Amino acid sequence: MTKHPPRFLDIVNDARKRVKEVTIDDVKAMMNNSEKFLLIDVREESEYAKDHLPGAIHLGKGVIERDIEARVPDTATKLVLYCGGGFRSALAADNLQKMGYTNVISMDGGVRDWRAKNYPMTTE
Repeated sequence: MTKHPPRFLDIVNDARKRVKEVTIDDVKAMMNNSEKFLLIDVREESEYAKDHLPGAIHLGKGVIERDIEARVPDTATKLVLYCGGGFRSALAADNLQKMGYTNVISMDGGVRDWRAKNYPMTTE
């Protein structure tokens, strides 16, 4: 695993104090139970293009705050954000909450842990 710089980890840990996090197993169970939520991949576009979780839309961390209102006008929509390991998604979730989104969740462990369990990925 990549060692992240301390100041980056400081802001991630600060965001995590305010953000609801779930495990990859929780998200897989939500999918299996056909729960209604919007799955958002906040990784870079090239990472998303390579592969992503089934049913995910792409709103990269660099543009999510700018584009979320057009894509998801209802601030009560259940949103599950994920990235490579759960750091960028925590930061993005924190910002969406600051924007008034009330049902935002970050998937801790991200694609790294998802792949480790051999859960499905897609390119479509």
